[in-house]
Amino acid sequence: MEILANLSLGFSTAFSLANLFFCFVGVVLGTLVGVLPGLGPVATIAMLLPITYSFEPVTALIMLAGIFYGAQYGGSTTAILVNLPGEASSVITALDGYAMARNGQAGKALAVAAIGSFIAGTIATFLIALFAPPLATLAMQFGPAEYFSLLVMGLIVSIVLAHGSLLHAIGMILVGLLLGIVGSDVKSCWPWACMA
Repeated sequence: MEILANLSLGFSTAFSLANLFFCFVGVVLGTLVGVLPGLGPVATIAMLLPITYSFEPVTALIMLAGIFYGAQYGGSTTAILVNLPGEASSVITALDGYAMARNGQAGKALAVAAIGSFIAGTIATFLIALFAPPLATLAMQFGPAEYFSLLVMGLIVSIVLAHGSLLHAIGMILVGLLLGIVGSDVKSCWPWACMA
């Protein structure tokens, strides 16, 4: 019942007139920037973040969520109309959406993308609200052994899912690990780098 109380409190806050207005503005701005190929939701939020500096924290977070969801949907517009996905999540939309657009059904494809985006976003939000507390409790119990096991499992899955030469797959994983090391901060440096 605590989840229902928290959801009702969240809805009462989110459905205020000012928050709905700024959410709408965020969705429109996010969609406009998200339509540009190569600018995904993260880049859109980074560009539009200064707009929210003078807002109340709740209003700013609601507007940033609107920007994120608008940019996420905006990438599907270019994927459907010109077969140019704006970000990785729009690649699948380009497969069927562009074919529909070439058959004169671009409006239907855009409508399906919008409705699907709304339904999936709503369901995902409720699932996150439902499962976030137990998942956070589980994540707080992770120690070095669990992190290491998760890392090894990710590397093994990457090798198993790779097509072609096994040596090339291992080489690309090592290159990815080397690129991931660049920019590590002092608190999370590797043991051989922290000895100095």
